[in-house]
Amino acid sequence: QVQLVESGGGLVQAGGSLRLSCAISGRTFGSYYMGWFRQAPGKEREFVAASSWNGRSSYIKASVKGRFTISRDNAKNTMYLQMNSLKPEDTAVYYCAADLSAYYSDYLDYEYRGQGTHVTVSS
Repeated sequence: QVQLVESGGGLVQAGGSLRLSCAISGRTFGSYYMGWFRQAPGKEREFVAASSWNGRSSYIKASVKGRFTISRDNAKNTMYLQMNSLKPEDTAVYYCAADLSAYYSDYLDYEYRGQGTHVTVSS
């Protein structure tokens, strides 16, 4: 059974940094397309970033480009989201997702989804 577990969330001041991790277990990690999503309080979940199975292609939401970086370490079965220069509007629950076929802009299209990790950015 494939499981995704996010970690690394927490409380940080504006301008600070966090690195989120998404560990996958149960299948060969290198086969998966991976994505990060977030859902702020009272808002719909939105796409943040995605990576191809080999890490050669990636996409970042325009509003976080230059501040957020997606990466993966297939040897560790882990994907990362490095978040720098955090802003209060980045406050959200961050989710990771995985799929064998492709990366998607819709969280629900991914076959496997994590439970989320909370990120709070104080002003």
